[in-house]
Amino acid sequence: MKALSKLRGEPGLTLGEVKDPVMGRHEVLIKVLRTGICGTDLHISAWDHWAQSVIEPPLVLGHEFVGEVVDVGGGVSDVKAGDLVSGEGHLVCGKCRNCMAGRRHLCIRTIGLGVNTNGAFADYVVLPESNVWVHRIPIDLDVAAIFDPFGNAVHTALSFPVMNEDVLVTGAGPIGVMAAATARHAGARSVVVTDLSPYRLELARKMGATIAVDVSQEDLADVMTANHMKEGFDVAFEMSGQAKALASAISTMSPGGRIAILGLPADDVSVDLATVVTRMLTLKGIYGREMFDTWYAMSVLLENGLDISPIITHRFGYEQHEEAFAVAASGRCGKVVLDWTTPSIPQATP
Repeated sequence: MKALSKLRGEPGLTLGEVKDPVMGRHEVLIKVLRTGICGTDLHISAWDHWAQSVIEPPLVLGHEFVGEVVDVGGGVSDVKAGDLVSGEGHLVCGKCRNCMAGRRHLCIRTIGLGVNTNGAFADYVVLPESNVWVHRIPIDLDVAAIFDPFGNAVHTALSFPVMNEDVLVTGAGPIGVMAAATARHAGARSVVVTDLSPYRLELARKMGATIAVDVSQEDLADVMTANHMKEGFDVAFEMSGQAKALASAISTMSPGGRIAILGLPADDVSVDLATVVTRMLTLKGIYGREMFDTWYAMSVLLENGLDISPIITHRFGYEQHEEAFAVAASGRCGKVVLDWTTPSIPQATP
């Protein structure tokens, strides 16, 4: 089968033929239709310090996908050939304390699809039945392909009650924008999104942000005053991984405020614990999705009218992977999707 792989410990990826995956008992064989490009994939392609410390070539990349089930192994009971599915990319042990307690997203032995084992940038991928999510309602294939990052956004946005609250989102990357849209859909009074990219701030506005703020040009305190906020934000989502963004969130929270942190910093971050303590703030780390509470919430949100399709700004055929990765790395985009059913998709002239 064709696959997009990291064959050697150097920058770049290779589209070529690899062996078909072998399906075992309790596993599902899936024909891949669409995949989303994640920041993790960009790190692996660039072969940066993180990738060098984690990845063992050869490896087929990819963990954001939608596909059609073509076969199931022995013991599979709830998934059948022909089902349209996405996949939970965190493969867990099922035996540790958290797995046994039903908290699989906290498994201490989690391995990543397309990171620690061959992934979905290929004609076919194999997953345990327990990691397969069957789409029971009609859904656009491109949207289904990004259920993984949409899950990160929903997990973050619903970590704390947001109805009637003033919400701050620091970082207007695709996950931050989807989290903002989710919070607004869930009844937040206001959703203020901050970033430095005019392109992504405009995308945040398009997706329903009440206010989108370029913090290099505008003071967040002025925005709060204009929005009739006297005591600070009630809830914040830190999505950027930037120390200044976390500091800004902490300094603008109302007493008792709650901050969900998804952004991964590249370096150590100093936290103003005095403010955290004296304002009695709650800081919560977010990683991945709750299995499968978040997935259920995603489907219900879409069924009840949340539209995340504008976050998908670029689509390419699988032979255009170099151009697709360049666009994804540029930052002037939302989510970038690869179509594994066609080699090339004509691109609009800028």
